[in-house]
Amino acid sequence: MKKKYDISDYHLKLIISLLLIFAIIIAYGQVRNFDFVDFDDGLYITKNVHVQKGFTVEGLAWAFTSFHAANWHPMTWFSHMLDYELYGLNPMGHHWTNIQLHMANTLLLFLILQMMTGAIWRSAFVAGLFALHPLHVESVAWVAERKDVLSTFFWLLTMWAYFFYVKKPVLIRYFMVLLFFVLGLMTKPMLVTLPFVLLLLDFWPLRRFRFENNRLSQSSGKTCFDFKGASRLIVEKIPFFILVVIACSLTFFAQKGGGALVPLESLSLKTRIANALISYVSYVFKAIWPSNLSVYYPYPADAIPVWQICGAALLIVSVFCGAICLLRQYRYVAVGLFWYFGTLVPVIGLVQVSDQAMADRYTYIPLTGLFIIVAWGVSDLLVKWHYRKIFLGVSAVIILSALTVCTFFQASHWRNTVTLFKNAVKVTENNYRALNNLGTALIDKGKPDEALLYFAEALRIDPQKTDARNNLANMLFLQGKPDEAVFHYNEILKFNPQKTDVRNNLAKVLSAQGKLDEAVLHYKEAIKINPEYVDAHYNLADVLSFQGKLDEAVLHYKEAIKINPEYVKAHYHLGKILINQGKMKQAMFHFAETIRISPDYAEGYNQIGLILAEQGKYNAAEGFFSKAVQIRPNYTEALKKIALLKKILSSSEK
Repeated sequence: MKKKYDISDYHLKLIISLLLIFAIIIAYGQVRNFDFVDFDDGLYITKNVHVQKGFTVEGLAWAFTSFHAANWHPMTWFSHMLDYELYGLNPMGHHWTNIQLHMANTLLLFLILQMMTGAIWRSAFVAGLFALHPLHVESVAWVAERKDVLSTFFWLLTMWAYFFYVKKPVLIRYFMVLLFFVLGLMTKPMLVTLPFVLLLLDFWPLRRFRFENNRLSQSSGKTCFDFKGASRLIVEKIPFFILVVIACSLTFFAQKGGGALVPLESLSLKTRIANALISYVSYVFKAIWPSNLSVYYPYPADAIPVWQICGAALLIVSVFCGAICLLRQYRYVAVGLFWYFGTLVPVIGLVQVSDQAMADRYTYIPLTGLFIIVAWGVSDLLVKWHYRKIFLGVSAVIILSALTVCTFFQASHWRNTVTLFKNAVKVTENNYRALNNLGTALIDKGKPDEALLYFAEALRIDPQKTDARNNLANMLFLQGKPDEAVFHYNEILKFNPQKTDVRNNLAKVLSAQGKLDEAVLHYKEAIKINPEYVDAHYNLADVLSFQGKLDEAVLHYKEAIKINPEYVKAHYHLGKILINQGKMKQAMFHFAETIRISPDYAEGYNQIGLILAEQGKYNAAEGFFSKAVQIRPNYTEALKKIALLKKILSSSEK
């Protein structure tokens, strides 16, 4: 007689976990070799001098006190700082961190659902959908969206701690739940909806909300809702709601101060509500059939048709009515539905941040509610079918395999900025931002003529937008048409006088035209608006130096270095002024910084050689001149100095 071997739950969960990790590697492994993209990656990493300082006291203080990027999320900054400490500006490491966090989130979701429900396979299917759905590519493949995967990590840890608190409600476990929740809020304010999700979990699957018999209804066999018990559960969440209020206040001030909030006069409440209704339904359709996914979805150019708004509203109301009818027998339907609709509230556009109509990344947590409905609902619908397990197993494999392929191809669009926005232009219409960003990326690739076409198309779609006009003006200047460039810069400033980058660009053109006093005024105005605008400080210092106002130039070079200690050109030009002022020791320090930051900066070696030669240290000076020539073989000045030093040294030997 053959002996029967059963796989234990532990080994089954281990196998499922390994399969989920393997599937994520197949879908996302290519992302490790992708570049940073010019869409907030600069704001968060590649051009963020605070992040690039790494874990310093100054950097940590900045993370807690800054509203940079129109958000208050110190844990996100810590994460990027740690990555910079480990990987520098090698994008591979930053991408790999995102993938690892996505893996951790997938496994946590699987284990938490399994612990709460006892259903291994349904929990595994939900985790599989979460891991492999193409709508989640944006959250994983975009380095600047680290806050999404990291905040979800803390979200799920909060749920995990909450499960153990419910099993044994002691104070230390309650504080663990609060701790993970606070860390999540410090990563992304999306977690403001988590206390409501905890109440949903109390209803199902934890079943802490109860329906009980009462004396008045015992004779009829009816039950009533236990409001007293429900009140206790709500009171239990009061500290969480207090933290939510604090987080919402901080986020409001951060986004308002950063200019990210769109005022009602620019986008009416009626339009926002209409877009929210359409977005709720659109996300569902994209979840079912994930096609034409884009990094940016513009608001429709024309008003949304009334029939679409009414249809979306009717569909949403019908779905909620159905969920209420199934409330007693199938609690997970209401929980999944409220999870989806509730967690999307902060990003559905009623409080509009930026100018997108919707975004794939917003679904990273909300879709879990719909996944739960599908996993448990389909299983319950087929409960009496004899071949249910075979059908569900085969269907799950087919669906997850198809999603893996879709995610693989969707992730491939994130290879670089050009591929990302080319896809956005292809799958959307009248996408101003995608056209503008694609043009900028093509300039970086050395394709200015092709870029000009995209800038012109962006301006055709919306002549009032500033970014494309600014980029067009930059191109005109590079093509030797400064007067046309100045016209476009002034057109922007006429309606948007606070645009510091435009003032900086205009000042550069005016400076090239010899209109130095006008250039200085615009640089100073840009600095007044944004005192940490490092390029404006540097450019202003250059002009002041040319005008002979050396003391004032030194102040702005030093300010640029204070903001960005790695600003190599500021160190070099400051060093040159200090030589003219006879401050050789200070000049030597800045030239040393120049070659430390940029070891191939030939001019830096040449200047150090000049100082050493002036001090009579001829052998040392010759070494630095030789290094300059090694970097740049045709460096005439350094070659002449070497020849001169050889004569001096040979004559001294005689």
